[in-house]
Amino acid sequence: MNTKEEKKALRAEYRRLRVEISEERKKALDEKICREIISLACFRFADTLLTYYPIKGEIDLTPVTLEALARGKRVAYPVCDTESREMTFRYINSLSELCEGSYSIPEPPQSAPEFDGGEGSLCIVPAFAFDKDGYRLGYGGGYYDRFLKSFGGTSLGAVYSDFLTDELPRGYYDIAARVIVTERGSIITNAGKEKKRK
Repeated sequence: MNTKEEKKALRAEYRRLRVEISEERKKALDEKICREIISLACFRFADTLLTYYPIKGEIDLTPVTLEALARGKRVAYPVCDTESREMTFRYINSLSELCEGSYSIPEPPQSAPEFDGGEGSLCIVPAFAFDKDGYRLGYGGGYYDRFLKSFGGTSLGAVYSDFLTDELPRGYYDIAARVIVTERGSIITNAGKEKKRK
């Protein structure tokens, strides 16, 4: 089985496991993960938060978004261009500004100002699963890997501890997150340690 087929099989497995989490347990796990993210220095010192709108059982990070806005941080959500397969982030001042976009996912309007980079940014990356080196099992579109390639801030993978594994199949273009957060705490990955040494 090649890497592409292996990832496809794992996506189906993790999708099934995610659906099996009860609403009550999911809510408790999500709250713990949000509290953990808010407690981290990379959140406290970030001037900009790049986050995502939860779909299909993803971790609900709304409390993190609201806390960032309350602290005066800039908050941006992704906008996907299905033709170029590129993803940009655009700023919002309120969750009410989000409207249905690509893949029926709520996103900022095209008129919203575009995120233009910056090392003081924290990007929370969605995934089905992460491994302890920070590599992720995403949806297969490659949007985040292309974006993270030139992203200068801190990338953070939020994941349930049951979906954190020792090693996932990875391809040449896969980019590792620098911090992983579960309901049990956080770890700095090898990618994060290398960033600190530079």
